[in-house]
Amino acid sequence: MDRPYVILSAAMTLDGKIASKTGDSRISSEADLQRVHLLRSEVDAIIVGIETVIKDDPLLTVRLTQGKNPLRVVIDSKARIPLSSNLVKSANSGPIVIAISSAASKTRSRNLTSLGCKIIRCGTSGKVDLSMMLSDLKDMGIKKILLEGGGILNAAMLNGGLVDEVIVAVAPVIIGGDRSTTLVEGKGVDKIKNGIRLELKETRNIGSDIVLSYGVVKKS
Repeated sequence: MDRPYVILSAAMTLDGKIASKTGDSRISSEADLQRVHLLRSEVDAIIVGIETVIKDDPLLTVRLTQGKNPLRVVIDSKARIPLSSNLVKSANSGPIVIAISSAASKTRSRNLTSLGCKIIRCGTSGKVDLSMMLSDLKDMGIKKILLEGGGILNAAMLNGGLVDEVIVAVAPVIIGGDRSTTLVEGKGVDKIKNGIRLELKETRNIGSDIVLSYGVVKKS
């Protein structure tokens, strides 16, 4: 494989939402959060999109279990990440990679570099070339990645054939709402037969949640 192994990880409601209409994404039970932090400790890198950073201001570290902190990667085409964000402020204590495109301001890039972030330029179309980014991460020694994206980034990675495994914790709650974020956003497919096929690998009960692990069936 010419890229790292990628695991899409998410918690969702029974109706497939990963955040409410107000952006609230506190879905996992306490027991499941411990599972997620253990999973973080077992990968080399975590990837999120810039919208997740702006909305949630995460640290993306391992806190609820013992283990190493992975490399933290942000997909940020225009280098919009706030300089006051938890990720940037902690760049000197744990590595941060910002994947940008040609649309990013050179001044913003220099500012982020001066604060300890590593900038990788991936793509000239105004958007980050995800395949190029993964190839760059492999060259940096990254072998396994946890994708903790929002619905848009999840869609881009899945549609690009860049996800190998999907692990979702399903919480026993329904929230509804056409403005609530689903696990995978974007345009979607026109027919069910054209969807991305998965193969169930494992089912676990953790706390009040059901955790489902799937392998992505590669297209022949």
